[in-house]
Amino acid sequence: MKALLLLALTSLALAQDQKPPATPITDQHYRVYRADGTPSTLDQVITESTAASVTFLGELHDDPVAHHLEHQLFAKTWTPGLALSLEMFERDVQYILNEYLTGVITPEQFQASSRPWKNYRQDYKPLIEFAKEKAVPVIAANAPRRYVNRVSRLGAGSLPELGSDARRYLPPLPYPKPSPAYIAKFEHLMQENKEGGKPLSADAIAKRLEAQSLWDSSMAHSIADFMTSHPDSRVLHVSGSFHSAQRLGTVEQLFRYRPGVSVVVVNMIASDTFPNFDAATMKEQGDFVIVTDSKLPRSYVDPPAPAPVK
Repeated sequence: MKALLLLALTSLALAQDQKPPATPITDQHYRVYRADGTPSTLDQVITESTAASVTFLGELHDDPVAHHLEHQLFAKTWTPGLALSLEMFERDVQYILNEYLTGVITPEQFQASSRPWKNYRQDYKPLIEFAKEKAVPVIAANAPRRYVNRVSRLGAGSLPELGSDARRYLPPLPYPKPSPAYIAKFEHLMQENKEGGKPLSADAIAKRLEAQSLWDSSMAHSIADFMTSHPDSRVLHVSGSFHSAQRLGTVEQLFRYRPGVSVVVVNMIASDTFPNFDAATMKEQGDFVIVTDSKLPRSYVDPPAPAPVK
């Protein structure tokens, strides 16, 4: 009986881990443009990224083409001195990340301990494995979610109440405020966000903006701090596109921590207009805008919300 149960559980685990074969990504699934919509090439992205101190790769988290391009750009811009920075890992798991990269712990222990995103295996594991192979430092750049959640509930003014052990995972307080352009962009986004069918209150929007800015400042400070201790380094930073589009968010915060740093912003946009550049929505979204084929299956799909209990 135990053997049958074990066999059943093993079969279930294997079935859950199996996914339909992904569509092979080729250069037919993306088009590269300059900020103004002038056609460009991936080789030009590679050239300018290699010459910059920091490259920001902005993604939609479920875009398989963006994930393919991230791995391609990481591999093709790699030279000794390059570091990888990721929104997807929080600053308090840096030592766990280091332990895995240096072979101290197993992949299973790494994934059990580092709180990876749910799409880690298919979307971010290739980046981590390439970093491990090439001995590339990886920066766990984001603020711990528990503190971001505190700000979204209580505001940024609640952070000094945290103990010193907690504050070492945050940027220096008070962290910089966002620019007026970023505030306007965020508030426009939040106007479309409703809870229980009702618009968010001005106070709720203000706290969410402070929480968003904590993410941005944490990632920017993580990059700046690494570059201070590794002055000859370059950094490739991967995050959601909202954090870096139009050189706002994390980019503008990095300029505050490290004035004059050379930056390239690459914004990858999955669009129904593919392969065309839609100037109304894409112009100036990045130094390079890569339009990707939105018709491809997403790299993951959130399960539908459960039906309300009647």
